[in-house]
Amino acid sequence: MVRLHDAQNTTLALESRFDLAYNAAHALCLAALRRMGSRASNRYIVFQVLPHTLGLGPEVWRVLDKCHNTRNLGEYEGMLDVDERLVTDLVTATEAVSRALQKP
Repeated sequence: MVRLHDAQNTTLALESRFDLAYNAAHALCLAALRRMGSRASNRYIVFQVLPHTLGLGPEVWRVLDKCHNTRNLGEYEGMLDVDERLVTDLVTATEAVSRALQKP
């Protein structure tokens, strides 16, 4: 996935990397949900159901939950507060989602 790859480009601004990784994670989680024949009524649901759609545990969905809340603060309150650790954890969690989605 191009967004996930680009999120790892350290020449980009940290906020841009966060946005790219978050949107990659959301797209992958949405694909997993749709593969099971379901649709989400809001963005957050795709992360909540990861244990059911891809069998992923709290080490993945808790990171995505934190990033969802961070994204919302940035989008709706204008307070995007990200650091290198959060982006690194987000990329790692998104890679786990990508690997799980590729399994049959």
